[in-house]
Amino acid sequence: MTPTQFHDFESNAAQPLLGAEETAEPGRRFTLSLFWRTFFLLSLLLLGSMLGWMQTLNSMQSEAHSMETAQELAAQVGLCRAALVHANAQERDKLLQFMRDEQGVSILPRTSADQYAPLGKEQGGQTVTDEVVRRLGPGTLVAGSVNNRPGLWVSFAIDQTPYWLVTGHASFNPVGQTTWLLWLVVASAISLSGAALIARFINSPLKDLSQAASRVREGRFEVSRLNESVPTSEIRDVNIGFNRMAQELAKVEQDRAVMLAGISHDLRTPLARLRLETEMSVADADARAHMVADIVQLDSIIDKFLDYARPGKSEPDAILLNDVIDACIYAFKDKPDVELKLRLEPELLVHADEVELGRIISNLLENARRYGKSVDTGIARIDIAAVARDKWVLIKIRDHGIGVALDQLPYLTQPFYRGEAARTAANGAGLGLAIVEKTVRLMGGAFVITNAGTGGLSANIRLRLAQRNTSLSG
Repeated sequence: MTPTQFHDFESNAAQPLLGAEETAEPGRRFTLSLFWRTFFLLSLLLLGSMLGWMQTLNSMQSEAHSMETAQELAAQVGLCRAALVHANAQERDKLLQFMRDEQGVSILPRTSADQYAPLGKEQGGQTVTDEVVRRLGPGTLVAGSVNNRPGLWVSFAIDQTPYWLVTGHASFNPVGQTTWLLWLVVASAISLSGAALIARFINSPLKDLSQAASRVREGRFEVSRLNESVPTSEIRDVNIGFNRMAQELAKVEQDRAVMLAGISHDLRTPLARLRLETEMSVADADARAHMVADIVQLDSIIDKFLDYARPGKSEPDAILLNDVIDACIYAFKDKPDVELKLRLEPELLVHADEVELGRIISNLLENARRYGKSVDTGIARIDIAAVARDKWVLIKIRDHGIGVALDQLPYLTQPFYRGEAARTAANGAGLGLAIVEKTVRLMGGAFVITNAGTGGLSANIRLRLAQRNTSLSG
């Protein structure tokens, strides 16, 4: 979620209050997953290899077929010439009719006026012509058509009389073209299926690693363990290393929580004793009030430490956002230095932890009340808005204060960071916004802080929209 996904609160009312497209990053390019990228590359490689082999085999078959065609033509010419030479007139007519009807071969007289065209390349014409001339002798003509009549034409002579032997192209066309195409389709289907299986096999360990890394990022260390007994040695080493890293991170997280909890526990007892002694021993009421306020602030800072150190991932449920906001603003309605303005869609259901979401909104409201007051009036005007967009609910809590310098915005959610003294007086631990960002992220949402276009700071929350039929918590 980026700052450009949120419109200013005072923008045209006809426009969406918050970004109209929350799920896509601005300028984001179309990307492919590793599975599809691997699948496409393997498919291109296999299809290219098959087409290359098919072309090679087709060329080899075409050359062999051309030689076979030339041999058959030369043999037919030799047989016809011998049969005609040794047959008498009556037998010759019967022989010619038999050859025309049964063999599809015709013997026609050749004249000087005949117009002929050489064989085309698709019939392997040059190879056929050269082989026939070699077998029948120089002066033999081979044509693809004579007097615009297509066929395979070969000239020969009987007793100095020239003739044409003509037969149809179909007799010498390569056979099995449909079979070749069928085999190509079958081979392509098998290759693509194999490419899909290989891509899935390659992608599966990386997908598992990505999911485990996401669970570690969410703090779910106990369910992020990878299989250490896979047969591939490289993947097994990666899984073992990742598991050890996750274990160390879990231990560090646990140690941190225990340490902060222990420090907080050890500090609270002397603080309570110090407060009691202050109230009983300090005579000056004003000094006593200031000392008690300092102790209360220290106790509040300890609470912040505990909140930030709280481990684990919250379990979101479907809750009514409107009810949570109503409960949170109740404590601010009667404050003289706060002016609230609400703009909420009715019956908004979100996936969130109700208690944690209440703490988030209260934290942001208190932050806006404390630091978002107008310089002129001393009143903090706070705008609260919430709308549903596709699968998300967008929440905006905006004040009308002095805002924050642009170069400091990215650091406001970092633990213990304080910005300008005018905006962030040194009366906190610097953990409030860091706790908000961490809690929202653990609930599967996103949190962004921006400067409003007309002044002030805007806290933007994105949470998943719950279905209407989902049971409500509380």
